[in-house]
Amino acid sequence: MSQPINLLHLADIHIGMENYGRLDSKSGLNSRVVDFLRRLSQAIDIALEREVDVCIFAGDAYKNQRPNPTFQREFARRIKRLADNDVPVILLIGNHDMATADRAASSLDIFGVLDVPGIIVAMREEVHQITCRRGQPLQVATVPYPQRSRLLAHEQFRNMTLEDLDMSVGEIVYKNIESLTAEAQEHPDIPAVLAAHFSVSQAKQGSEQSVMIGRDIVVQKSLLDDPTWDYVALGHIHKHQELNGGKHPPIVYPGSLERIDFGEEGERKGFVMVKLERGQADWEFIPVDARRFVTIRIDVTTSDDPMTQILDELEEQPLDGAVVRIIIKATEAQEMLLDDKPIRQALRSAGYIASIVRDIERAQRHRLGGLSAEELSPREVLELYLDSKGTPEDRKAELLRYAEAIFKEE
Repeated sequence: MSQPINLLHLADIHIGMENYGRLDSKSGLNSRVVDFLRRLSQAIDIALEREVDVCIFAGDAYKNQRPNPTFQREFARRIKRLADNDVPVILLIGNHDMATADRAASSLDIFGVLDVPGIIVAMREEVHQITCRRGQPLQVATVPYPQRSRLLAHEQFRNMTLEDLDMSVGEIVYKNIESLTAEAQEHPDIPAVLAAHFSVSQAKQGSEQSVMIGRDIVVQKSLLDDPTWDYVALGHIHKHQELNGGKHPPIVYPGSLERIDFGEEGERKGFVMVKLERGQADWEFIPVDARRFVTIRIDVTTSDDPMTQILDELEEQPLDGAVVRIIIKATEAQEMLLDDKPIRQALRSAGYIASIVRDIERAQRHRLGGLSAEELSPREVLELYLDSKGTPEDRKAELLRYAEAIFKEE
């Protein structure tokens, strides 16, 4: 009987995100790019310390399909560390990795072209027979992000509506996973993992909606809940979660390694390590040192000295290195007393000041509650409005998702 397999499962690195960053003089990169690279390095360090046997990267290595050569080099350096330690790596193609044009190369294809030993680029639905670091056999079925453009190459799909195309893509995904399941069942004694990059029904969405390319495809959770699989390794949704209620097999999103925006302010960030055997998977979420995002709300409407109150409250905040936004609620009479300069000085320990917003109570409130929105993006203005109305989190996420499409059109 072979030894249990120590499996590293991570996803959604999005190297190239530069939100809330500035030039890092040591590396010449944006400081947020450095954050994402450090988190990947940290995950690999921990996995190697834990004697990892195989790595599944479940998609979205970069911010977009055309990463610059520096980003590609830095990602390759870190993946090579695993390969140099005889750890096989499966690189699944996510929606941010896919080429926009038919037959064009994905951002990960270079690993396959160079035939880097121990690295598999999973660009199609396939069952891969893997020999892990200590010789353990493993089968990994891969399902890249479902792509509508693949259907448009066929005449019968070209005049379909988006809704009909979505339905057709869903049917194809269903059939492909059924086929992969049947193939994995041919080796019943070998542990089997399903690795996929898509949204699953019942999953709680995260800020991936704000960086998503195009409409999303949703796969039913029941399709993945099959005892053929000992573990289901997902990517695409940035919020860490397990979808099968503790039953076998675990259906897990590790989430992203770094925060993208304030929508992920309260989320844990990290990756998953799995102790895998046939019929059993014991998994553990391992947090990483993701940069904190902090929203500070200060209400000075009853204060005789609003600036003193603001500075006193900021002095109590542990903000070292955090990305910070301040929302100050004040009356119309107090507005002229507010001064951003000492506030910024009080925030000098922060890594980045995203915004200082004045929420002014006016005699006749404007549609967004009197907010001064000059420093806010349209998404942030809408988010503040929904917060002021007490909108439930699930409804808020849905409205923001639809709003993103409108913002992109504008």
